[in-house]
This record gives sequence, C-alpha cells and structure tokens, in this order.
Amino acid sequence: MSEKPAQPSLLKLGLYLYVFVMAAVAVNLFMLSLAWQRIGLPALSPAMSVLISLPLAIPVTWLAARWVRRLMDEADG
Repeated sequence: MSEKPAQPSLLKLGLYLYVFVMAAVAVNLFMLSLAWQRIGLPALSPAMSVLISLPLAIPVTWLAARWVRRLMDEADG
C-alpha cells in the first residue's frame, strides 16, 4: 500500500519553468525582430528582447505549467 507522492502545484511548476520559458520567449522575440527587418521595422537588441520577454513570459509560463501538469497526471494514470 504505497501512497502517491504529492504533485507540485501549478504555481510551483510555473516558478520552476519561468526562467526557461522567459529565455525561449526572448530568443523567439529577437529572431522575430530580425525577420521583421525585411518590412522596414528596426531589429530589437538582445537586451531589449530580454526586457520585453519578462512580462510576456508570464502567460506563456502558465500555459507551459498546465501542459507539464497534464503530462504528469497522464503519466500517473
């Protein structure tokens, strides 16, 4: 009779994932800014991409944490 280990909360998963998600958002934003130079818009610097990605990463982190949590639940079931 073994008990299931407690699953981490969505908030805890989000805190673990935030740095990685923020880095991914920053890289994608920087690459997008390089692509939009084609239509005449200025490219973002890497530092500006990181600054912009700080607030943008919050909803993306929430989605990633939900996805990871669903995978964990599926693996338990």
